[in-house]
Amino acid sequence: MEYIQLTMDNLATEHICCAIAEKKGEHRAADKKAWLKERLKEGLVFLKANVRGKVFIEYIDAEKAWVPIQAHNCLFINCLWVAGQYKGKGYAHELLTYCIEDAKVRGKQGICVISAKKKQSYLADRHYLEHYGFQLVDEIFPYQLYYLPIPIKDTPQESDAIIPKFLEHAKTLQCEENGFVLYYSCQCPHAACYGEKAVQLAQEANWEVHVHHLKTTEEAQQLPCPTTTYALFLNHRFITHEIQSEKKLKELLSQYEK
Repeated sequence: MEYIQLTMDNLATEHICCAIAEKKGEHRAADKKAWLKERLKEGLVFLKANVRGKVFIEYIDAEKAWVPIQAHNCLFINCLWVAGQYKGKGYAHELLTYCIEDAKVRGKQGICVISAKKKQSYLADRHYLEHYGFQLVDEIFPYQLYYLPIPIKDTPQESDAIIPKFLEHAKTLQCEENGFVLYYSCQCPHAACYGEKAVQLAQEANWEVHVHHLKTTEEAQQLPCPTTTYALFLNHRFITHEIQSEKKLKELLSQYEK
């Protein structure tokens, strides 16, 4: 398989795999590309197969990741996604191997990624991670932080390394504002579009609504939950990171008092 890495030179012309099915009139790819443009300056890697489909990996230095973790000298995988007809052909392995080799070249201590105890949308499968040697190092139920240590010559042994962990404030799963509270970023190209629809539904249901579009690494790292591309709170309590369809969101909102 031929792979293409996004750069400042080709970002405008290459398609974004996760927004490939964008409907006419929507701007999901543009939102994601604007976000990527700034992250590429920070060293983010977006490597994708040269196909019209979802076959890609996206990762960045953990210190610059848009998640509330402490991970010294590591890479953080935002997304590893192989879908449709391309599943089961070894492409995920090739993409992950590329990331691991890049980590070695950069002298990184390891690689981190967020998963969950049970398979959840937009998160890596923990069984897949464990198969490739990733270790569970921290948990905020149901979310789990996995870590692949990388032994590199002339660096501390694994036992001496600083093990990655979630930041303490992420473990509260509580926000200060009452009612319907949504945090999102354009790291996910679908978040803004679905977020607007979610806000409209909440307002129609007479919820007190608060919306926060995360625009900086620092803002994302301060969230009181492990996932930041889309984080929904109801009455102070973290509910889900999953983008809801209109039907599912209506059902969800009906289960809580305003």
